[in-house]
Amino acid sequence: MTIDNQPAITHRGDENPIDDVRLGELNLGAIDTVQLLTPTGQRISDLRYDAWVSDIGDQQLLSLYEDMVVVRRIDTEATALQRQGELGLWPPLLGQEASQIGSGRALRSDDFVFSSYRENGVAYCRGAGLTDLVRVWRGTAQSGWNPYDINMATPQVIIGAQTLHATGYALGIQADGTDSVAVAYFGDGATSEGDVNEAMIFAATYAAPVIFFCQNNQWAISEPVTLQAQRPIAERAPGFGIPSIRVDGNDVLAVLAVTRAALDRARNGGGPTFIEAVTYRMGPHTTADDPTRYRDPADLEKWKAKDPISRVEAHLAAAGILTPESAEAVATTADTVAAELRAGCIALPDPDPMTVFDNVYAEAHTGIARQRDHYSRYLRTFVGGDDR
Repeated sequence: MTIDNQPAITHRGDENPIDDVRLGELNLGAIDTVQLLTPTGQRISDLRYDAWVSDIGDQQLLSLYEDMVVVRRIDTEATALQRQGELGLWPPLLGQEASQIGSGRALRSDDFVFSSYRENGVAYCRGAGLTDLVRVWRGTAQSGWNPYDINMATPQVIIGAQTLHATGYALGIQADGTDSVAVAYFGDGATSEGDVNEAMIFAATYAAPVIFFCQNNQWAISEPVTLQAQRPIAERAPGFGIPSIRVDGNDVLAVLAVTRAALDRARNGGGPTFIEAVTYRMGPHTTADDPTRYRDPADLEKWKAKDPISRVEAHLAAAGILTPESAEAVATTADTVAAELRAGCIALPDPDPMTVFDNVYAEAHTGIARQRDHYSRYLRTFVGGDDR
């Protein structure tokens, strides 16, 4: 299968994933994108990946559906909180639920995630507290959670830097002799950053147990992916010696399958894998962005027909699993989660102003002490200001 007739690369065992590509030709032909569930909800077979989701029956798919509905509801609520002045900023994931839930639910608890700022769905899968998702965006904390509590680093805002962190962690896994895997999440724009390319060089050289998970949501802020990638992004990784998989990122079942396959490869000494999940950012880059200034409304409508939630909904409804009662139960769960998120966000206390200097250095530092003193004296110039 292909998405919008875009060429795709799929790793097939130990063979060269670009054997059939004649270099210099832009049209790569019939190399396909992995898809197990069509936009209309039809289950299709792929002999390479069916076995990886053989345990996913209708009830398990219903659970994945609930996850996607819940994280979309979290996203909607957080966006509303920002519009109401309760958050300073929010990076929506609308449209990318399948990429995040499908991959997030494939991971073991001892795997370690390194993400960008948009992977709130992955954080939900890892067990991040709802209030922890918004602490940074409300400006009350420097990070949302303890990374070692959920084996997920706090979100990286510097584009692509987390790929280096993931590769370094994966090398540590090798040294420890365990079969955990590090996973780096990033967007299509990050693939043009030097950090990502350097990370892939090291990962390939040392066969590091790391997955590079690229959510190609078609836009690097206001620039379309076609501006920086004349060929499929998944085609870049084989040049580093890393096999790649291109998957329908709006198909939660296919994303789950390819992520499980990549994890298995890493756990068994096969080294890194690059996954390009082809999806679409339905909303703005962040709530400070206005996508109507650069995006064709027709493109948005076209991708709405490929919505990750509606295709699972159609499949489950046809199977008689998604009944009015079960749909209502899912909606109630989502609303309950949203209410908890809102209450937790609004109840977050403002931090003491002087705590901005805490944890900047592991040990006392004269420069920080001087700044702390200057800031303390500055605060005392205000009525009711800090007088310590």
